[in-house]
Amino acid sequence: MAFPIVNSIASWFLKKRIHQMELFLKYPNEVQHELLSHLVQKSKNTVLGEQYGFNEIKNYETFKERVPIITYEEFEPLIERSRRGENNLFWPTPIKWFAKSSGTTNAKSKFIPVSSESLEDCHYAGSKDLLCLYLNNNPNSKLFTGKSLRLGGSKELYKENGTSFGDLSAILIDNMPFWASYSSTPNNEISLMSDFEAKMFATVKSTIKENVTSLAGVPSWMLVLLNRVLSYKDETNLINIWPDLEVYFHGGVSFEPYMQQYQSIIPRDQFRYYEIYNASEGFFAVQDQNQSKELLLMLDYGIFYEFIPMETYGTANEKIIPLDGVELNQNYAVIITTNAGLWRYKVGDTVRFTSLSPYRIKVTGRTKHHINVFGEELIIENAETALKRVCQELHCEIVDYTAGPVFMQGKDQGAHEWIVEFNKLPDNLTTFKTKLDLELQRLNSDYEAKRKNNVTLNPLVLHAAKPKLFYAWSKQHNKLGGQHKIPRLSNKRDYIEELLRINESL
Repeated sequence: MAFPIVNSIASWFLKKRIHQMELFLKYPNEVQHELLSHLVQKSKNTVLGEQYGFNEIKNYETFKERVPIITYEEFEPLIERSRRGENNLFWPTPIKWFAKSSGTTNAKSKFIPVSSESLEDCHYAGSKDLLCLYLNNNPNSKLFTGKSLRLGGSKELYKENGTSFGDLSAILIDNMPFWASYSSTPNNEISLMSDFEAKMFATVKSTIKENVTSLAGVPSWMLVLLNRVLSYKDETNLINIWPDLEVYFHGGVSFEPYMQQYQSIIPRDQFRYYEIYNASEGFFAVQDQNQSKELLLMLDYGIFYEFIPMETYGTANEKIIPLDGVELNQNYAVIITTNAGLWRYKVGDTVRFTSLSPYRIKVTGRTKHHINVFGEELIIENAETALKRVCQELHCEIVDYTAGPVFMQGKDQGAHEWIVEFNKLPDNLTTFKTKLDLELQRLNSDYEAKRKNNVTLNPLVLHAAKPKLFYAWSKQHNKLGGQHKIPRLSNKRDYIEELLRINESL
């Protein structure tokens, strides 16, 4: 009986939201500039608003002149004051929550402000829109006949000075409306457990009793959980355990390296994969079509977008453009102004536009996660596409990977050094290494130029990691589960050398 009622509510909300989406689909730039005006006017009497004269800002050009681009480190003093209970610093309503995120480029924790507006109008709105778009595209779905298996962060919420902090997923679960909590598994008590191993065991025990119709979580950690479910039930595929399973909502890391493994344990032709692009700072984009790898940029969640072409990023000629200035197939760093009080904030992600009407994107990596020691500008998108193609050709599967530079020494050329943990090894590692190197050259002309005749770069160096290397690294750094990510590419050797040391000890 619950299914028809929930389905009717979802259908009503869907029709309402489709009408609202049509507005920003038809008038995207007008919606964005109106949103910016609203954010500025709402915050004109804050400490930051008075500092930059928000009451005098009437258009984007003045906003761009008055307000500087900021990083977390530059914004941190105001955030720390807000965490101690001061209000009206950068947003007019009290900030009750802070999403704790260490990221992968800095061991120091970040505390991203989450306002009541961003919680409701951004994070929860994104989740509801995801469900609505999925149901609109799949009218025969039986999603609400069962429950969604969610795997969030393994951090509890901590309270101090009248504010709370923890993983974003913990904040979302703790404030989740009853209907969303009712349709999810495991329960909140298990979902918020801080001990990751205990949480995984409890999740397996709890969820195998449920009729799971959907999955939601980061691909790498969800795969760990699903393999434990299979092991516990002594099964080889999930359909035997949850026959009504129909969709996996995923985000956080690229799905490309994991696709084959999911297809092998979910052998159902009509099974759907839906991607989202969200972060502690906000919910940015959602897959709005079946069988698509493009994400619709959501323009009415209280986030104003700007972009920096990566070819100018960090240079004296750095160029900052609004949404109406972007071009197809260019790599951009994302800058956001939000309804949680982040003003012209560098998220650290890079995206590429695949469509300008409507605005659709693909996430290509991180501004700090690339290798450009030798002018090769290798980005995560290159690495993961190459890995996917080689794995398909050689019928192997990977768990995780990282890569960094081998610096030039004397007359010795440089190179890229890779550590790859395989779930299923290739028959020949030398063949894998050669094909990976060639595929990277096909995908990246700068890398190809540096590799030509080994003038600048020698062939890549490959290490096959021992089982659970990356799990061990994550555990040592208290990064098990949730939105924690393995560092993929780096201009430094810190990760490579640490992982090689751990690998020797396993």
